Amino acid sequence: MENADRIRVEVAYATEDEQVILELSLVSGSTVGDAIEVSGVLKRFPEISLDANKVGIFGKLSRLQDPLWDHDRVEIYRPLIADPREVRRQRAAEAKTKVKKS
Repeated sequence: MENADRIRVEVAYATEDEQVILELSLVSGSTVGDAIEVSGVLKRFPEISLDANKVGIFGKLSRLQDPLWDHDRVEIYRPLIADPREVRRQRAAEAKTKVKKS
């Protein structure tokens, strides 16, 4: 029987080359920040800055002090390398150019 005073969560982070999902057992009432600290992900990926990188739970932006529930997945997001809206504009412009040449 699982201890009711503990929760199981995952911490996920990905670089261009590697994806890690770390499974943890934490004290009930732990926060997003607690999970990140306990996971060791900050030592494994020193480029992570919790001041700069956003975090979330299952794709929903969260704060470091937000509480976790059993089976939550904490995600650490990397900054975007390109603005998605600008990329779509460029693709649309290229497509128009190709249509006009045809």
